Amino acid sequence: MSTTLPAISAQLAEAVAVVRDRSDLVPALGIVAGSGLGAIGELVQDAVAIPYGDIPHMYAPTVVGHAGKLLLGTLEGLPVAILSGRVHAYEGHAMSDVVFGVRMLARLGAPRVLLTNAAGGVQPWLSPGSLCRIVDHINLSGKNPLIGPNPSDLGPRFPDMSTGYDPEFGGAISRAAASAGVPLYSGVYAAMSGPSYETPAEIRMLRVIGASLVGMSTVQECIALNHMGVKVGGISVVSNFAAGVSTAPLDHSEVAEVANEAGPRLLSVIRTLARQLAEAEA
Repeated sequence: MSTTLPAISAQLAEAVAVVRDRSDLVPALGIVAGSGLGAIGELVQDAVAIPYGDIPHMYAPTVVGHAGKLLLGTLEGLPVAILSGRVHAYEGHAMSDVVFGVRMLARLGAPRVLLTNAAGGVQPWLSPGSLCRIVDHINLSGKNPLIGPNPSDLGPRFPDMSTGYDPEFGGAISRAAASAGVPLYSGVYAAMSGPSYETPAEIRMLRVIGASLVGMSTVQECIALNHMGVKVGGISVVSNFAAGVSTAPLDHSEVAEVANEAGPRLLSVIRTLARQLAEAEA
């Protein structure tokens, strides 16, 4: 189903039409629920759940912990659209497929999208289980979703990424964490292609160039959303020390376990954020 950018507008229209047959909800907040956020669907009221397989041009994730469904409903009184799980380029998907879901959130009307993920802690002060707000990113994946002809109805040819993670939205996320009593660090997320974990030498390089976190997702979604004029926020669950920070070998099952343990605290932040946004927009 991968395609060139000019065809994406038509594909998005097909996807949105299917979603609109099930729900007319216009989200005030879109959320990409990465590892550790599987329980968020249980908190959404009057939820309409649509499996990715029912939505044209959407792929189901193959990674454990990514459910593969779109949820539409209300969270703490705020209309939300949640992508429960994402696909990754390392699964063999083209960039247009990797970012299709977040582009669909934009077309459904979401003015802001919160991206979440599990990431490795590059800096020693980011221990497993920590939460870290993403304030910027370094794209070392070698992939950009905007390569190719640019459809002007989606966004400009050269979108500005100076505030790729919107400071105002980020401030709201930090205030929500403070209100929820959940410690929240802030840092720079570096993206690598994966699926192999990084080497100790690569982690030393990332530390030198200013990265706090490392992972295999999120930055392409951020770029695509900025292209469409959507405000982006990001939170990483630090699921492990990156290679070389500790002597323990990296294992995905342990990474997923830590992300799940941190999930309730991340959910608390998101619920508080949704409540505060709902109150501000009332």
